[in-house]
Amino acid sequence: MAAADVGPEDSVLEIGPGTGTLTRVLAETAGRVVAVELDDSLFRLLQSDFADAGNVTLIHGNALSVDPCSIFNGSYKLVANIPYYITGPIVRHYLEAACSPSVMVLMVQREVGLRMVARPGDLSLLGISVQWYAKARIIARVPAGAFYPPPKVDSVIIQLTPRELGDRAALTDTFFELAKAGFAMRRKQLLNALSSGLHLERSDVARVLEAAGIAPTRRAESLSLDEWTRLATVRKASGS
Repeated sequence: MAAADVGPEDSVLEIGPGTGTLTRVLAETAGRVVAVELDDSLFRLLQSDFADAGNVTLIHGNALSVDPCSIFNGSYKLVANIPYYITGPIVRHYLEAACSPSVMVLMVQREVGLRMVARPGDLSLLGISVQWYAKARIIARVPAGAFYPPPKVDSVIIQLTPRELGDRAALTDTFFELAKAGFAMRRKQLLNALSSGLHLERSDVARVLEAAGIAPTRRAESLSLDEWTRLATVRKASGS
């Protein structure tokens, strides 16, 4: 996959190889490919097809249970074609790992990809979660007609380049606590959404919002990553 810029010196972790179409391409260019497949029948097919591929290792299991540090001693790249419902958990699992990938290249439904790169005003929990960990950009659009049988929707290839969390790492749990509460009731103003979601007095939430310089009438999708970070900083410091 060109977006991952895979070469003979690279190790690649592939999630959800399916019938192995991309695995074959990766095996021709990468020094090492580790493919994780959950489906029993697909895994047996992969075992048969790649029995003689010396640079391909197959893992039968859930990618969310895989510790990449137990597989790779150095740098690796992650590629995946994943369904919407595990996109957020996959991103968080691997970018929080002690040995995170140097780049993640994902093929997702177009609507999901647009949510991942959304700007303030159109943000969702998925978008703000992905952007907490990585810089996201859409590399290419993949029309439904590129597949057989064609799905009902187009897809996109999205590239995630990990951000250095630095001091933000200590804010991660607080950040996600706030974001989940805010987006759970995204039609409500932040004061009401956070008060309800965090089970706090409105006066306490109002003080945190004021200290963070965020109007209580704002809604979750309107906040930028910097504003969510500032809110998490104040919330953690206040202990409220």
